Amino acid sequence: MAGDDPELAAEPSGSPKAPLDSDRSPAAPGASPTAPLDSERTMPAPPGASPVARRWARRLVTPIESFLQVEASSGIVLLAMAAVAIAIASSAWSEPFHHLLELPVGLRVGETTVERPLHFWINDGLMTIFFFVVGLEIRREIHEGELANVRRAALPLAAALGGMAAPALLYLAIAGGSPEDRPGWGVPMATDIAFAVGVLAVLGKRVPPALRVLLLALAIIDDIGSIVVIATFYSGALDPSGFVVAAGGLAVILVLQRVGVRRASVYLLPGVVVWLGVCRSGVHPTIAGVVVGLLTPAKPWLGATGLVALTRRSLEEVEHALADERGAVAPERVAAETERIDLASREALAPTVRLQRILHPWVAFVIMPIFALTNAGVTVNGSAAAPSLLGAGIVVGLVVGKPIGVLTACFAVVRLRIATLPRGIGWRELTVLGLVAGIGFTMALFVAALAFPRGDKLEQAKTAILAASVIAMIVGLTVGRVLLPPQIARGAATSSSEAETSDEV
Repeated sequence: MAGDDPELAAEPSGSPKAPLDSDRSPAAPGASPTAPLDSERTMPAPPGASPVARRWARRLVTPIESFLQVEASSGIVLLAMAAVAIAIASSAWSEPFHHLLELPVGLRVGETTVERPLHFWINDGLMTIFFFVVGLEIRREIHEGELANVRRAALPLAAALGGMAAPALLYLAIAGGSPEDRPGWGVPMATDIAFAVGVLAVLGKRVPPALRVLLLALAIIDDIGSIVVIATFYSGALDPSGFVVAAGGLAVILVLQRVGVRRASVYLLPGVVVWLGVCRSGVHPTIAGVVVGLLTPAKPWLGATGLVALTRRSLEEVEHALADERGAVAPERVAAETERIDLASREALAPTVRLQRILHPWVAFVIMPIFALTNAGVTVNGSAAAPSLLGAGIVVGLVVGKPIGVLTACFAVVRLRIATLPRGIGWRELTVLGLVAGIGFTMALFVAALAFPRGDKLEQAKTAILAASVIAMIVGLTVGRVLLPPQIARGAATSSSEAETSDEV
């Protein structure tokens, strides 16, 4: 189809442009020309739809949409799911819920059977999508974000490395003497971006946009560190045949990219092959999501210019057809122009951006809450709540180690003139950054499940993670309200886009 060729489609049609005449547009079949308009989109109601029912549906959906638009909403949902998980673990439903997670789920084709517990499909399957989105974020930041410029990347890189090293060292100093506790050194290294951004959102206008950008960059580098730790220290015995399978899937992805295939659905099957190969190799299967995310193209094919050109041409074609054919346009012709517009809208954004926009709500409000529900449950009494070196190491690592590591590393790179602070960011803002970075939760729970087998040690780790995250949230909010001025300082960046290009004090 011509619409699939952007160069051909973007050329002027040669016919004179005329404004679309809304009065000449035919009404939808079955709808009167004076059909009630949707209050949100000023469009006619779909054929057969009841305007009254649509108004009631809008009244029900609007509060939900408004809630989802709030930056802190993802953290609120996670916190709610964690509370439900704790309530289940401390109730009579604990044993049935555990049996549900151990329920075998799989697929059988002939003599071939792939069957694993439900818990596996959540932690190693659904969380692969979470890590895929992390890979997309890393790819985009490397291409055009904070990690695209070495000088701008120096500060968040130092903050992230310090914020990972200090908690791990403090944990080993406290709990490293016990061989059973030692594997948990990777637990307090991670930052939960949903909760951290939520705390900054609650602080409101006190938080300069540059601080939020710095937190996002820190969290992305933090995720890279956690991915390396998981792949290196928390994977099983390696099987070379699995790497061969994964390499085959990656080769197919690269060939498809060279051919110019841009539809994401085409890459689903080779992506599954990569996941199966990584799973068989002994490396944790979620790493497959990161690798595929890093391979995703970060440049748009058509961009905004192509979007305008293709859409304008299609609109002109349809308008002329309406005039020539007296309002009766052949469905095939409408379909062809619709496909052209679909191509323009799809390729106006880079695949990294488009896929992240599609998947982020599912990750934030479905996958991560399911993970929290199935992994955050701890019994609030018994050995899990008893004081232990393991728990102390995690709490001290997150609550104390994170801010110490972030501040120390930032001070070092600024003093050595390797990096400079963004305009409007001082040591008070960096102190708040270090405190909210101590909220571990999702990634910390994920690493804890890899570090400890089911039993008392894992329960102690979960309890410590939840306690440390709550403490870090409360301290971060309190210190933020005390240290940060009610309004952004004069001269500071006033938007995230301005902050991303700001690297001067």
